[in-house]
Amino acid sequence: MKIILASNNPGKLAELQAMLVPLGVTLIRQSDLGVTEAEEPFRTFVENALAKARHAAQASGLPALADDAGLCVDAFGGLPGVDTAFYATRFGYEKGDDNNVRALLEQMADIEQRRAAMVSTLVAVRSADDPEPLIAVGRVSGEIARVPAGTNGFGFDPVMFIPEFGKTFAELPVEVKNANSHRGKAVSQMMNLMRERWL
Repeated sequence: MKIILASNNPGKLAELQAMLVPLGVTLIRQSDLGVTEAEEPFRTFVENALAKARHAAQASGLPALADDAGLCVDAFGGLPGVDTAFYATRFGYEKGDDNNVRALLEQMADIEQRRAAMVSTLVAVRSADDPEPLIAVGRVSGEIARVPAGTNGFGFDPVMFIPEFGKTFAELPVEVKNANSHRGKAVSQMMNLMRERWL
């Protein structure tokens, strides 16, 4: 089954494709089909993921899978949340993973309460008008480290310290991270939903 991925993020494509291998699903990045990125005007992950999935399905005529994910920091009332990808731009930096990490560590320099969660919301639709989208949510709680560590992963992985492993996500082997990450948990749920309802 071919499914369009409503994202142009190469890290996300590689991660999701590897996790979906057991289903025999082939993900096609939307940019490879000339599909533009969707507007993301909403304040929740699920609404943005649904908007992205419907947009990609409409433009391609294929079933679509979208992921809206982000970092929710307790000390900031759950922010940056849906604005995670653009976090650095709020502080005068260019958009990018390294700048996001830099800006976060600067903003948290004097904050002791460092609890945070990585959240991934996956939405899949059979068509743009699918009345029953599949929705899966994965969440992992941890703490924001004071300095980045590790080279695996992307985004905030180098500063997302997971107490049960005693390491950041970026320090974990890829297979361990994928099995235990917010996205890994969401994909596991999504595969069960796809098996039950689509395949």
